[in-house]
Amino acid sequence: MGGQVGTNVEVSITGENIEKVNALLFSTPKITAKPVIGADGKSVENKFLVTIAADAPTGVHDARVLSRLGISAARAFSVGRLPEVTRGLPNNSVETAMAMKLNSVCNAVTSKRLVDFYSFQGAKGKRVVVDCAATGIDSKLTPVVIIADAQGRDLLVNRTGGALDFTPPADSTYLIKLHSLTFQGGVQHFYRLALQEVAGNGTVPRQPATATVSSMSWPPEGLAAAAKTNEAEPNNQPAQAQKMTLPCDIAGSFFPAADVDTFEFSAKKGETWWVEVASERLGLPTDPFVLVQRVTKIGDKETLKDVAELYDIPSPMKPGTYVPASSYNGPPYDAGSPDVLGKVEIKEDGVYRLQVRDLFGGTRSDASNVYRLIIRQAAPDFKLVAWAAHISVRQNDFGTISKPIALRAGATMAFEVVVVRRDGFDGDIDLAMEGLPQGVTASGLKIPAGKVQGMIFITAAENAKPAFAIAKMFGRATINGASVTRPCLLASMEWPVVYAPSDFPTSRLVADVPVSVSDSEKAPVTIAGSEDKVWEAKAGEILKIPHKLTWRNEFNGTSVKFKAYGTLFGDMKEMDVPIKAATSEAVLDLAALKTPPGDYTLAFKGIGITKYHPNQDAVKMAEEQLKKAAQEVTTLTAAAKNLAGKVTTAPTAEKIEAANAAKIAAGKQKLAEVAMADATQLLKTVTAAAAPKDIIDILVSEPIRISVKAAQVASAAATPKK
Repeated sequence: MGGQVGTNVEVSITGENIEKVNALLFSTPKITAKPVIGADGKSVENKFLVTIAADAPTGVHDARVLSRLGISAARAFSVGRLPEVTRGLPNNSVETAMAMKLNSVCNAVTSKRLVDFYSFQGAKGKRVVVDCAATGIDSKLTPVVIIADAQGRDLLVNRTGGALDFTPPADSTYLIKLHSLTFQGGVQHFYRLALQEVAGNGTVPRQPATATVSSMSWPPEGLAAAAKTNEAEPNNQPAQAQKMTLPCDIAGSFFPAADVDTFEFSAKKGETWWVEVASERLGLPTDPFVLVQRVTKIGDKETLKDVAELYDIPSPMKPGTYVPASSYNGPPYDAGSPDVLGKVEIKEDGVYRLQVRDLFGGTRSDASNVYRLIIRQAAPDFKLVAWAAHISVRQNDFGTISKPIALRAGATMAFEVVVVRRDGFDGDIDLAMEGLPQGVTASGLKIPAGKVQGMIFITAAENAKPAFAIAKMFGRATINGASVTRPCLLASMEWPVVYAPSDFPTSRLVADVPVSVSDSEKAPVTIAGSEDKVWEAKAGEILKIPHKLTWRNEFNGTSVKFKAYGTLFGDMKEMDVPIKAATSEAVLDLAALKTPPGDYTLAFKGIGITKYHPNQDAVKMAEEQLKKAAQEVTTLTAAAKNLAGKVTTAPTAEKIEAANAAKIAAGKQKLAEVAMADATQLLKTVTAAAAPKDIIDILVSEPIRISVKAAQVASAAATPKK
């Protein structure tokens, strides 16, 4: 799951629906991969040699495979500067503990119901840190990490996946014991174990991790990499308050335990200041809180008056939660954060005191739990994140999936886009994409003023050919009279979830926006407007839009219900489309929908249960291989029979030569029969794998454009004169 800069690493690919892998791609050009070549000179299936350049950026990068079905979901690939090893032999006892060198990383996978053992040489008083990366690199593992003495007696334990900071009490051999919290194992429960020396009181080194969806709103546009000022301890008590002037940019830490950092500033009546704290969005397990109070003094007596309490950044959309005997009630993504973003309105001239604390920090004493405090005048702006529209599953299914942008020809995918608005910005945001592969188009459904959600629809033409590109999503708005464009980040689930009560979905941001289109399978159904045009109507009228449908797969049931996407059209009546119907009609009652004049994009979503026939090409190839093998057997059997007959009729001087020829022919016949048996078994295997199965699929129509004109106002009739 990673490697050291300037080295080559061999990796193996596993996963779901991994068919005919063509390439292994990374989100940085500094990491490249080529297939591993076997002894026979052919590529080894699903094995790649990865080259990490010496100047490759350290951190977590995304790795994806490009296959028959297009681009895959992402997997984290970590790049660091420490030497790396991969565990080979089993190490599930004290006696078989794998020796680790200081300042190295070991890649491994847990085994079910077993504990992994590692040993290292510790020197008295020389501090070491043991850090197990798992949840931050897309693993399903929740690691329990223990440092023990040479006999296996526990000395230090961490059951939450954090780092262990250990100073050996004596020169000796020490053990690291590692297992899953629930003793699970397998290829999805991988980890990277780092063992590092730390000098003096240095910060505990941590391995890099993927970015949470909550971090999408950080940093503000144009923010410097480093703060202008550092927090100065001691500043816990009012008398120790650190003086500052506004605006300000301060770096601090929630350390030691129960730390309360206090700052003091002067402000004038009528001023409005925006306060932002980043800590959880930096990848830390913190929950910042800000209290602002006005300070007045009469003699030696000090009076404090609360002005503002600032808590979490709310999620634009309520994230999905598990509800017993029901399905998810929202998407499995949370763009909100425990960090702070709010305003302070100054009602009176005077001195004000601001306190920052971590609501989770009462007992923790970790200097690495840092924060960034920014106080500024309003700088209206926005941040965007998108994710594939999730399936609202049937009652008691409890499953959820989120697909990469791997389009089948004739398909449309819908993406929800949400915004975190900054410093009072409340305007429209137009959504779009660029850099799409040939044959793919995108349409944005804007985020209206005051709203938090819009849509982007990505469509592959029915005649699109296989293609791949790194695209860009973005939003454009007018702020203070100027056009502003901001990138839209992409989020994805780490793993598909079959049954949520035992495996609730987790998500993260991905590094880029890869888009692929494949024609090896067509969309199960294509739904498009009967004409490629802008449909026009006047406000208050009824607009009818005919659609044409092309059905390609078998579907369960008799019809599919399609609901409109969009803030202004979400209340319109569903379309009930019969299975195999060639046409349908969307009816928009603009009066009932109260649709104001303007230009709009509209699409429809349905949930269908379809018969999926996976990898039919593999069946065809296996059938051709068996046919070829059968022909080879027929040919070689006839040749062997002919040569065997010649042995009995050959002259005495030629019998030995004829017998050898017959023996060689018989050997070729047996090899051909073995190849035919293998081809027969292969056909049986791929035919079973390609058996049709029911899958739930999101069916999205191609977007249509609508222009609503202002209704004509009848002129008042002239009043006749008397």
